[in-house]
This record gives sequence, C-alpha cells and structure tokens, in this order.
Amino acid sequence: MDKDRVVGSAKIVKGKVKEALGEAIGDAKLETEGKADKFEGKIQNAAGGLKDAIRGD
Repeated sequence: MDKDRVVGSAKIVKGKVKEALGEAIGDAKLETEGKADKFEGKIQNAAGGLKDAIRGD
C-alpha cells in the first residue's frame, strides 16, 4: 500500500472531524476547512491507488 493512500485516508478522517465540529459549533470557516481536507485526502488517496495499480500491488 502506498503511503499516499494512508496519508490521504488520514486527511479524510481529519476533514470529517473538522467539518462535524464546525457544523456543531456554527463555525463556517472550520466546516469549510474540513470539506477542503476531505477533498484533498480523496485526491491523495486516489493518487496512491494509482501508484499501487501501476506497481501491481
């Protein structure tokens, strides 16, 4: 498994937590940061998956 997949998954989780916390406390900036983290994590996870596929893992 490529390290990008691990880091990407961690960013997705971090983003979900930030988004939920921002929504709970009414902090639109924190909620938006969470959404951005989730998106970035999904991209990084996909890049890691592509690297795995190329290597044949």
